[in-house]
Amino acid sequence: MNVTLWIAAGLLAFAFLGAGAMKLAKSKEQLLASGPTMAWAEDFSPGMIRLIGFAEVLGAIGLLLPPALDVATVFVPLAATGLAVTMAGAVIEHARRKEFQALAAPIVLLALTVFVAWGRFGPHSF
Repeated sequence: MNVTLWIAAGLLAFAFLGAGAMKLAKSKEQLLASGPTMAWAEDFSPGMIRLIGFAEVLGAIGLLLPPALDVATVFVPLAATGLAVTMAGAVIEHARRKEFQALAAPIVLLALTVFVAWGRFGPHSF
């Protein structure tokens, strides 16, 4: 189970690092122009979009860096929980906007973050 949790955390870190970096690097207008899955950005200020991106990058780092350095490993389930809250917000936002085609990715990411949080808080902590 430990290997499965590491793989899930690695996939999540990769996904959130990329998504967060994109939100930090691109302007709101560039995000909106990148496709229909980013239409949610019109409901948020540029500062809020950057905050979401920063939280995603920080969460990605928190999933892998503490156990890799064997320091403060309690940050892994905390990062997973924070990312789960972020993805719950994404699911709610897409559902509210009736963007049902955009719901699959946040739901999968939400399930994976909950799995990592459960595993690292509970039976398979470090």
